[in-house]
Amino acid sequence: MSKERLMNILLSPIVSEKSTIAADKANQFAFKVVTDASKPEIAQAVELMFEVKVDHVRTINMRGKQKRFGGSLGKRSSWKKAYVRLQEGYDIDFAGGA
Repeated sequence: MSKERLMNILLSPIVSEKSTIAADKANQFAFKVVTDASKPEIAQAVELMFEVKVDHVRTINMRGKQKRFGGSLGKRSSWKKAYVRLQEGYDIDFAGGA
């Protein structure tokens, strides 16, 4: 896999109450990823971007919700979520505290 492809796989971290609890208890971090990314690609992208070792990757395809915009119906885009578990001794700090 090219380094350019790996740099474009991770779209954003998901920082929510659920993902924070998973990070504290199981050393898992949640990311929004491109929909055609595979588990090995996601693992390599996280290792490249954050200089950590990945233990396990789980992915979920999130379907877009039906929403009403005034009088017409619309649909949000579907997206893919990845839960990445890191090996012992590694951590990702999204807060960037010094």
